[in-house]
Amino acid sequence: MTHRSFLFVLGSSRSGGNTETLAREAAEQLPPGVEQRWISLAEHPLPEFVDLRHDSDRVRPTEGNAALLLDSTLAATDIVIASPLYWYSVSTQTKRYMDHWAGWLRTPGLDFKASMAGRTLWGVTVLADDRPQVADPLVGTLRNSAAYLGMRFGGVLLGNGSKPGDVLSDTEALTNAKTFFAREALPARFPHESA
Repeated sequence: MTHRSFLFVLGSSRSGGNTETLAREAAEQLPPGVEQRWISLAEHPLPEFVDLRHDSDRVRPTEGNAALLLDSTLAATDIVIASPLYWYSVSTQTKRYMDHWAGWLRTPGLDFKASMAGRTLWGVTVLADDRPQVADPLVGTLRNSAAYLGMRFGGVLLGNGSKPGDVLSDTEALTNAKTFFAREALPARFPHESA
């Protein structure tokens, strides 16, 4: 894909938090002309996900936040999950968005899995811990989801902070943000596949 379009899915419960700040630092480095769309899940909440796969057919959402997020997801070549580390994984809002992927997989005529194949999934998170391995469950959630859908995985940009603005003192994260989206995103693999 030569034309790139980035969807930034903000999973924090507060606006302008450390994770969003770090994501915006990385996005500033994208070349001019690369489309960017930013959607806050707190401002565009999805309904609770209900698993209907054994009960009835799903219908493609045509209005509201579900339609906005589905259409924006399908329009993007690159999807960036910007979620703070909450209890060692993604936030509730982010998990709900990804749960809706399961419904979209089973929506007749949508072919969500084939549509997502070849696109790139990225992650950005800020954690209040100086040990990056604390974020391994979040990284695994994103990598494995990308692997299941046949996507590429660009990795996760990690930052450190707790109070708003703390991440701006994390010089390593800010340095990594400058080249994060320039890295080559390889096809995602489950851990048991990368031997």
